[in-house]
Amino acid sequence: MNNPMNRRKFLKAGLFTTAALNMVPGGVLGLNGQTPANNRLNIAGVGVGGQGHSDLRNMKSENIVALCDVDWRQAAGAFKEWPEAKKYKDYRVMLEEMDKSIDAVVVATPDHVHAFASIAAMQRGKHVYCEKPLTHSVYEARMVAQVAREKKVATQMGNQGQASEETRRLCEFVWDGAIGNVLEAHIWTDRPSQGLFNEYWPQGVARPKETPPVPEGLDWDLWVGPAPMRPYHPAYLPFKWRGWWDFGTGALGDIGCHAIDPIFRACKLTAPTSVQASSTRVNTETYPLGSMVTYQFPARGNLPPMKLVWYDGGLRPPRPEGLPDGVTMGDNGRLLVGDKGFILGNRLFPEARRKEYTDPPRTIERSPGHYQEWILACKGGKTPGSHFAFAGPLTEAVLLGNVALRVQLREELTRTKLLWDPVAFQFTNCPEANAFLKRNYREGWKLV
Repeated sequence: MNNPMNRRKFLKAGLFTTAALNMVPGGVLGLNGQTPANNRLNIAGVGVGGQGHSDLRNMKSENIVALCDVDWRQAAGAFKEWPEAKKYKDYRVMLEEMDKSIDAVVVATPDHVHAFASIAAMQRGKHVYCEKPLTHSVYEARMVAQVAREKKVATQMGNQGQASEETRRLCEFVWDGAIGNVLEAHIWTDRPSQGLFNEYWPQGVARPKETPPVPEGLDWDLWVGPAPMRPYHPAYLPFKWRGWWDFGTGALGDIGCHAIDPIFRACKLTAPTSVQASSTRVNTETYPLGSMVTYQFPARGNLPPMKLVWYDGGLRPPRPEGLPDGVTMGDNGRLLVGDKGFILGNRLFPEARRKEYTDPPRTIERSPGHYQEWILACKGGKTPGSHFAFAGPLTEAVLLGNVALRVQLREELTRTKLLWDPVAFQFTNCPEANAFLKRNYREGWKLV
C-alpha cells in the first residue's frame, strides 16, 4: 500500500462487526472512561456551516468551545449561536492550540476532508463524530477504522437512522424469519435529480471555465485541501461539491450510508464478493445523472448469499409481484425479498403472509438517540451503534460502488464485474480498478 502502517493491522481493520446493535460497556472496548469535571464535554466543530451546525445543535447539552470552518460566510449562523467559542479556519491549528481544552470533535466538512480531520483528532486522543459517508475513498475508510481502534476513542458516523425504531423493527422482523431467507435487497433514491420538484446538486456536467474571484471570508486553498487544486467557482459550493469526483461521493455516498445501513444490520452483511455498475454517460469531472450498482454478498453462517442493488437518479426496481394496487413504491425506498415474502419499507407483504404471521417481540435494546449514544460513549458509556468499527466497513462497501462507476470511464471495462477480496484489499480480476481505491493527495497533505 506504499504506506509504513502495519499490513496485518490494516487488513484486520476491514473485518466487519455483525453485532453492531449489541451495545457493550465502553470499558470492554478500552475507552478511557474519564468524565469531564463538570460532566460536560468540551466539543469542537470542524465544518459548521451546514450539517455541522445542525449536529452541534443536537449536542447543546455539552460545551461547544471551538468552531472551525474555511468559509466564515457559511459559518456565520454557528458563530452567532456560540459567540464564546474560539473561531478557526484551519482545523490543524485549532487542534494544536486547543489540544488541552478539547475532549471531542464533530467533523462535518465536505467528504474529501472527512478522513483527514477525523484522523488528526483521533491521533490526539479526541473522541470523533463524523458525518456520512465516513470518508471519500475505500482506503480512507479502512484507515479511519484502524486509527479509531488503536486510539480507543468513542466514535460515531452521522447516519442518524441507525438509532431509529424503524431500523430495530426491521432487524427484529428479518431475524424472526418474517420473509424467510433474504435473497435480494433493493434501495432507490431520487438524488441527484434535477427536475421540477427535486433539485439537489448537478451531476453529469463539465468543469466550469470561468475563474471568478474568491469571495471574502472563504479560504479557497483550505477548502480544496487534499484534493487537486482548481480555480474557485460557485459550481462547487456550498453543497454542490457532492457531485464532483474530487470533492464528493455522489448520490451513493450521500444516501448509501443511510439507506444501506439497515440492510447491513438486518441481513448481517459482510464485505461484498463483487460489485458491478451501469450508468448514464460518465465524465472525468462529475458522477453520472443516474446509475445502478449491483453487489453480491457471500453466505454468512446459515444465511444464504444475497444480492443488493442500488438505484439513483430516479431509477427504481421492478414492482414486486404481490404488491397491492394503490401501494406506491415512492421516489425513495427499500425492498427486501425473501423466500416467504417481501418487506417494502417496514411493511410486510403479500397480504396472505401478513395475516398468518405474528409480529415479533421487541428484543433489541432501544437507543437514547443517535447523538446521545455518542455523548454517553465519550463519557465511558456503551458503544454507539455506528462506531467506526462498523461504519468503516459499511463505508468501504458503499464506496466500492463508486469504484465500479469509475471503471465506467474505461470503455473496455464497462461490463466488468469487479471481484473483491477484502483481506488482500484488492480487486482480483481487474488491476485497473485498484487505482480508484485510494486517491493521490495534494502536496502538503498527508493522511497519517
